[in-house]
Amino acid sequence: MTSESNSLSRWQQDRRAFIEHRVFWRGRVGLADLMDVMGLSRAQASKDLNSYINDHPEHIIYDKTAKTYVLGPKFEEHYTALDPSEYLDDLLSISRGGSVPTADWIVYQPDILATTVPGRGLSALTLRNVLLACEQGKELQISYQSMSSPDPEARVIIPHALAHDGFRWHARALCSKDQVFKDFVLGRILKSALGEQSDVDAGTDEDWHQTITLKIAPHPGLSENQRRIVELDYAMYDGAAELSVRKCLLFYNLKRLGLDVDPSIRAPQDQHIVLINDGEVRAALERGRR
Repeated sequence: MTSESNSLSRWQQDRRAFIEHRVFWRGRVGLADLMDVMGLSRAQASKDLNSYINDHPEHIIYDKTAKTYVLGPKFEEHYTALDPSEYLDDLLSISRGGSVPTADWIVYQPDILATTVPGRGLSALTLRNVLLACEQGKELQISYQSMSSPDPEARVIIPHALAHDGFRWHARALCSKDQVFKDFVLGRILKSALGEQSDVDAGTDEDWHQTITLKIAPHPGLSENQRRIVELDYAMYDGAAELSVRKCLLFYNLKRLGLDVDPSIRAPQDQHIVLINDGEVRAALERGRR
């Protein structure tokens, strides 16, 4: 946000954010855009555009031939983050029928294909009880089917947060049986009921709060040009990138990046990156399993 935004109302800032979003991603913005999407009168739409230009000269300019406003030579965003990853996430969500708060800001929706992820059998009641237990600091009595036991087990957990590993949702909770914080897959909670008030301090969940840095680099077996592409693909600087991850999600992050196994097992063309600090990360992973 710029200093000019401090004197603007939230509604005015939203309108300016829309102007920047539309003119950047669409290449142009006109009075009709503000009237249709933001519900403004023609006079107010004109006032908003002129006010924006007055505060940010040459960031957008009027194209007399096209009779619309286009990007100016000094354009940069002030009221919205023009994040390509966020924009692609919005496009993907819209293509799947999901709800995106600013869906009407997007004009062009290209055809999009994405890998199919199996649906997860989540219970609305289970999720509600987990959320209530988190909010109210209560115990949750559950029947849980783990992969280490042939039959469901009755447990008492004290959840304090949710985690997503890219495929499944977990409740991050203290297990009263083992007296350690663990991840409980929501789909494996067969029954649940709120219990007594708990005095467990979520701040003692060290693996939730501790971060581990993954230092990644292109696979040394790639050609120079291939390594350069990998550097661009992973936004590396000087041939490397650092990713900060929560320790409790370390295993899942390594798996998503293909770093959960020895890189020599896969061909460089299949496994594009390697861990520079492999020993440090493996040691942290082992400590978390004890």
